[in-house]
Amino acid sequence: MRISTKGRYALRLMIDVADHKESGRIPIREIAKRQSMPVKYLEQIAAVLTKSGLLLSVRGANGGYTLARPAEQYQIGEILRLTEGRLAPVACLDADSNPCERQEICPTLNFWKGLQQVVNDYVDSMTLKDLLDSECDM
Repeated sequence: MRISTKGRYALRLMIDVADHKESGRIPIREIAKRQSMPVKYLEQIAAVLTKSGLLLSVRGANGGYTLARPAEQYQIGEILRLTEGRLAPVACLDADSNPCERQEICPTLNFWKGLQQVVNDYVDSMTLKDLLDSECDM
């Protein structure tokens, strides 16, 4: 499993908004500049996060983004699944039902299920606040 640029940028965007919450609404251009990310791509990611209710958005001259809830109430897994889909290590675990015709005799299926569970447990154990508190010098 590899987290794409979209997932990584979504986490950085959310951390930036959380880190600058005292400033009120944060314009996307400010986030893009601080994070060295393209504005257009960041706008697309912010739209997904806003549509899902993770961010609040206000348009206009005094517009920008704020968190919809406190940083400690966001699981990292929630953000990554929204931008990446399932965090499955193999394709046969990427859907609600396993379409693989070998699933009944697959000697590795339980290993992959276990790995997926470990990954999910880890990303769900971490919050946006945890990342914010442990951030390197941004």
